[in-house]
Amino acid sequence: MNICVTLPDWVDAVARPGTVCATDEEKMAIAVALARENMSRGGGPFGAVVFHRPSGRLVSGGVNLVLQSGLSSFHAEITTLSAAQTRLGRYDLSADGGHELVTSSEPCAMCLGAVLWSGVKRVVCGACCDAARAIGFDEGPVFPESWAYLRRAGIEVVEGVLCEEAEAVLKRYKEQGGVVYNA
Repeated sequence: MNICVTLPDWVDAVARPGTVCATDEEKMAIAVALARENMSRGGGPFGAVVFHRPSGRLVSGGVNLVLQSGLSSFHAEITTLSAAQTRLGRYDLSADGGHELVTSSEPCAMCLGAVLWSGVKRVVCGACCDAARAIGFDEGPVFPESWAYLRRAGIEVVEGVLCEEAEAVLKRYKEQGGVVYNA
């Protein structure tokens, strides 16, 4: 049996590897664009990107593939971190000056663990967990202590970047009758 993640071809067109972004807002705009495009193609309303911190260079993008794959763990953060690790040829994203994850919505409990284990040193979030919960998603046991744990581990957390734009994607997903696959 093989378990394989194949990102849609259009992901690299929206999140072009090598693109340099100087601000969190520029980076988040790409994550939100991925979420919006994935939703428009029948996928979940979540997108994420990994950037090399020193250069601001985009390493990889990813989207939620739960509906397309039928696999509950294929969240945007997981596919993005996996794509970055594959592209760089290593599981530790703390190397070479470090990397950061920019995600259209605060990570769920599973993805928080993946953040810690991936080696990224910074996480930038768009919509808050409450916005995902408001449309029916169960984000699992995510508590203030969860974020404090990441910070104690040396991971910088930035919240609320382009929050309105990111939340608009979630609201549109609900309005369109999008499947809430973990309720």
